Amino acid sequence: MSGSSRRERAAAARNEAQASEKRRERTVRIIGAVAVVGVVVGIIGVAVIARNSSDAANQVTRVDPDPNAPLPEGVLGADSAHPYGVPYGTGAEGVPVLELWEDFQCPACGALEQVNGAGIAELAETGKVQLIWRPTHFLDANLGNDSSNRAIAAWGCAIDSGKVREFHDLVYVNQPADEGLGYSQDQLISFGEQSGISGAELETFTQCVQNGTYRAWAANSNQEFQNAAIQGTPYGLLNGVVVESATLADRAALEAAVAQATGK
Repeated sequence: MSGSSRRERAAAARNEAQASEKRRERTVRIIGAVAVVGVVVGIIGVAVIARNSSDAANQVTRVDPDPNAPLPEGVLGADSAHPYGVPYGTGAEGVPVLELWEDFQCPACGALEQVNGAGIAELAETGKVQLIWRPTHFLDANLGNDSSNRAIAAWGCAIDSGKVREFHDLVYVNQPADEGLGYSQDQLISFGEQSGISGAELETFTQCVQNGTYRAWAANSNQEFQNAAIQGTPYGLLNGVVVESATLADRAALEAAVAQATGK
């Protein structure tokens, strides 16, 4: 066999190995996304039941919606197209609007954050979408606590310090493995320092959390969720059109949907 033939066969073998590795990586990504989608679908089914559980709702310490309640810095007002939403990123007018309804106690939301939270945030940070997080605390009623409401309110305090994504992501990283355990007040306060808030701002943040400054804002946003008759979380909308859970969980699929919505 000539040296040229050996080199050609070696090159072909390398190419085949590289192609095989790419196929394997793609399969792993798909399996991971499918697994998360399965969790998402399962929890959404639970969420439908949760919203209709009056017995659990009676155990919740409620904070009523209040149209005059203060809003965190930059959060959209009642007269916005996306009332009480949290805008994030650098997306300018004209790029697609991606709304994402979430409940901080929702396991499926936590799973989505794990598999594609970074991809969703990157779309916003690179200006490809206007990302608007829409917080809700409907699971409080089912779980017999007020943990989601308090977590949203604490997030509002962090938003005032410019830690929009940092605090949001920390809440999900620390989501209890057992649904219903929720977040303690001390834990929510600790997330402030962990997200990079320090000095006098940390004192202000702590006071904000302790006072429940933004609990009515959380209730206002939750009321919007109820008014929209959404059946569970996570729930995504791209320019007002529902985004399937499988697409939200798959970075490439979501990027393709955004590109299509952009007209590219």
